[in-house]
Amino acid sequence: MIILGLDTATSQVGCALGDHEGPVASFQLTRGRRHAETLAPAIDNLCHQAGISLDDVGAVAVDVGPGLFTGLRVGVATGKALAMALRIPMIGQTSLDLLAYPHRRGQGLIASVVDARRGEVFWALYRPVPGGVQRITDYAASPPADLAAELLATGEDTLAVGDGACRYRQVLAAVDRVEVAEWSSAYPSAAVLVELAHPLALREEFVLPGELAPLYLRNADVRINWVERSGLGGGHSVREAG
Repeated sequence: MIILGLDTATSQVGCALGDHEGPVASFQLTRGRRHAETLAPAIDNLCHQAGISLDDVGAVAVDVGPGLFTGLRVGVATGKALAMALRIPMIGQTSLDLLAYPHRRGQGLIASVVDARRGEVFWALYRPVPGGVQRITDYAASPPADLAAELLATGEDTLAVGDGACRYRQVLAAVDRVEVAEWSSAYPSAAVLVELAHPLALREEFVLPGELAPLYLRNADVRINWVERSGLGGGHSVREAG
């Protein structure tokens, strides 16, 4: 089965095609035009270069976040539109899982950290296990200092990865036994998304397009700004469907 992977949860736009042998073609762009202007042409060019028609795709895999609100919605909406048009199922994977997986051969903990803007990060902790990684905390959103305190409390060797880790390097690296990875591994990879999606596809662990939901760990910035201006305060994190 050929899987199309879409990753727009962070400031990087990525897409990839792959089958049981792994990724066969991928595209990524970190700087340039907006996600919505980049993704559709990137998919067309990727298919052309790989010699694969969209009609050959058997499933669409999407990074469901957490991440930047606008970019995340572009990827999810595009994936749903393609899946419905092609009448194929979908697979969702989180950006934090995608960041951790490439470091599965390490010895210590892995802290996946995505820049959430507004002085916060999205994060989760993982432990390498045979064949992959195991998440050992809930997905969370907090100031980087709170994450640093959590890492200090573990007392374990930890590799912090992601654009959030890079942005707040001084805060996290100040914790004993914490190493911050370089920018080369700062963004979730659409190629990794395809790699992780394939065994799920073999087990038919699909979702219908209407069931795929972005993972929001806090309200969208547009709502936060409206609440602040209105003086209402408060607000709860949401996981939005559809």
